[in-house]
Amino acid sequence: MNYATFFCLLMLLMGTTMAQTKTFPAASALPEQKALPDPLVMFDGKPVTSKEQWVKQRRPELKALFQHYMYGYLPAAPKIKATVGKSFNDALGGTASIKEVTIDLGKVGAPKINVLVITPNNAKAPVPTILGLNFCGNHTVLNDPRVSLNPNWIPTTQYCPGVVNNQATEAARGKGIDSEWGVAQAIARGYAVVTFYNGDLAPDTPDFTRGVFPYFSATNATKETAWGNVAAWAWGFHRVVDYLRTDKAIDKTRIAAFGHSRMGKAAMFAAAMDERIAMAFPHQAGMGGTSPNRGTVGESVKAINDRFPHWFNDTFPLFNDHTARLPFDQHSLVALMAPRPVMFSCAVEDTWSNPAGQFEMLQAADKVYKFLGVEGLSATKMPEAGTAVNSRLGYFYRNGKHSTIGEDWKAFLDFADKHWQTPRVK
Repeated sequence: MNYATFFCLLMLLMGTTMAQTKTFPAASALPEQKALPDPLVMFDGKPVTSKEQWVKQRRPELKALFQHYMYGYLPAAPKIKATVGKSFNDALGGTASIKEVTIDLGKVGAPKINVLVITPNNAKAPVPTILGLNFCGNHTVLNDPRVSLNPNWIPTTQYCPGVVNNQATEAARGKGIDSEWGVAQAIARGYAVVTFYNGDLAPDTPDFTRGVFPYFSATNATKETAWGNVAAWAWGFHRVVDYLRTDKAIDKTRIAAFGHSRMGKAAMFAAAMDERIAMAFPHQAGMGGTSPNRGTVGESVKAINDRFPHWFNDTFPLFNDHTARLPFDQHSLVALMAPRPVMFSCAVEDTWSNPAGQFEMLQAADKVYKFLGVEGLSATKMPEAGTAVNSRLGYFYRNGKHSTIGEDWKAFLDFADKHWQTPRVK
């Protein structure tokens, strides 16, 4: 039975349409599709025939499918209040200004988002921005003693050194997995860098009694479709964008989302769900972000759900042994970015995140970009290590391991320069 026939029979049995009920079939009721589902075919099997249909029907449908079967439903945007705290204008040898912004999410007792905003001092106009989510606190991204230590719970792992009893100490400054952000590069090239800590939204543990979870939930979510950590982190991106669009130093039309590994998953989902994010750099995001769920290389759906049961919703594990039943794959998440630019970046030794599979996701998303009348992926095969594909669907591949290094940031900034033109600085 093909997919269209199955869907029609299902609708007859239900006696109504999906549009009326706002529901989707159980995971076990979905037919297997071993090939990648076509992003330009509606859930009911009908083809998308116009740009208007993509924007008004298929795009919202894909957003709902990803939330329902994988990430969980995002709560509505609250009315935020942003307060500027500490600020100084002599950072990075006098080339940058820094301010700390606290975002109140509008509910008593709810956590606040601590945002570090770093802008170039020589800017003559609002600047483009790389907005990134960090693992261990803002104090690890920039080694300046004036940057506040994050007051919240921080994991005590090899990735976050200088943490004692889950609290940051002075020894944590500029250390750990976040220490090689290209802040100086970005400032020198006319970009702002804005960052916030994932634990402000949701500590990276399977405990939903902390973070934003007790305070916010989507009205249409069930226990099985409630949001997990990746969605909460993505929602945090959206709240910081709420603030950045009011900051006169920031060009609100040129905000890019960046994240490494699990933070890359959140950056990709955040950008796909919010058109205000104009570009995305999901760096080495792998399974659950930019590599195929149907892939056979590296991490699998079952492996990620077994190790990190809190990252996705409670429906996603139902596909552990049945990935072919998913009515989408990660190329459709990329397609939700269209026509906005996005660059995947991978490393040769990072086979766990399936670099070749990530390139295949870009290849499969290409048809949506072309359908919308813009350039997609210019390369027909993966580039050699150390080179980049800088078409609207971009790909950077380098030697090395699962990490963020200066070479990655140079690739991001080169990509942004091309698609956003020359930054407006002198």
